Amino acid sequence: MPKKLLPFIILTALIVVAVLIKLNPPSSERNAELKTRELAVEVVKLQVQAYQPILQSYGRVKPRTESELVPQVAGKVVRISPNFRNGGFFEAGELLLEIDDRDYQASVNSARANLIESRQLLIQEQAQVKQAKDDWVRLGNRGQPPTLVSREPQLKAAQAKVLAAEAQLDTAQANLERTRIVAPYAGRMLEKKVDVGQVVNANSAIASIYAVDTVEVRLPLKNRDLAYIDLPESLRVNKDRQQPLPAVELISELGKSEHWQGKIVRTEGAIDAASQQLYVIAQIDDPYGEAARDRQPLKIGQYVRAEISGRRLKQALVIPNNAIYQGSYVYLVEQDTLRRRNIDIAWQNDNQALIKKGLKAGELLVLTPLGQVASGTAVRIVEGVVAGEQAEASE
Repeated sequence: MPKKLLPFIILTALIVVAVLIKLNPPSSERNAELKTRELAVEVVKLQVQAYQPILQSYGRVKPRTESELVPQVAGKVVRISPNFRNGGFFEAGELLLEIDDRDYQASVNSARANLIESRQLLIQEQAQVKQAKDDWVRLGNRGQPPTLVSREPQLKAAQAKVLAAEAQLDTAQANLERTRIVAPYAGRMLEKKVDVGQVVNANSAIASIYAVDTVEVRLPLKNRDLAYIDLPESLRVNKDRQQPLPAVELISELGKSEHWQGKIVRTEGAIDAASQQLYVIAQIDDPYGEAARDRQPLKIGQYVRAEISGRRLKQALVIPNNAIYQGSYVYLVEQDTLRRRNIDIAWQNDNQALIKKGLKAGELLVLTPLGQVASGTAVRIVEGVVAGEQAEASE
């Protein structure tokens, strides 16, 4: 009997539980709506300002004046200057090398003796000419005597021998002087090619030297940079007109960073065929004098970076490069939301970009790196500055 009632008892209990659940439904406590998360960004207020672009380039230091020392006479090297060494400095007119001059001294003496003999013969011939003219008159002849009678051909031959002897003596003396190789300018030895005891031939190079008054750097300019610099171009019609030369700062990284001030003095006459770029020439004056005191001197052949001062713009909108994404767009803050804006860049260097189109003064440019963020995202400004203040500080 109890076993038969067990199913009814279970069913009744389930019905009672269901009724209780229905009469007492569970209640959940509703939380307050979560606030939308805001991005914290740093912004800059854009402002139109005066701006001077700094054009960047690079190049290799080379001498403005470079020469090969070549003797005009042959002989054995008997003496060299202590400065006749690779890297040695020398002054204009300094004796650098001497060639054995005994043969050339003998040639001078021989030429001098020949000149004395030729002059003696000329004196004798002049006396014979005078005697011939006197004889002509004594014999009662009138007028000028014939040229053969007055010995004019012999006189001219004697005069020619004197001139030839003088020329021979001048040549011998010049060759004697050429045994002493002197510096044509204040300079530095780039490469020494001979030493004491060697026999040198005429017109053979004995050293490479360069002047130390000025060095040059050949700098390529990008085509987009040409619109922002006043190049020292001169035409035939105004080649004498003076114009300010663009300043350039050359940075040497040899050992430690050194900054050298120079000027862009000229441009090359043609576009480089390989790079299709225009090259300009920067000049540094006195790089081994007072300007090099307590500094690492410039070395011929070393590479340097160049920062060239461009034309000063009266009104420009400039932003930092790190605010530009994929070279084509930036983020702005409008009414506490993020907005993406496409831009056109007129000019750009490693640090800043000059904006041609897409931005205007007064807008808030986001400086915080964001990556890919959708427009309309709520943001919170944590710091703000004026773009003009940043640009002036960078100048």
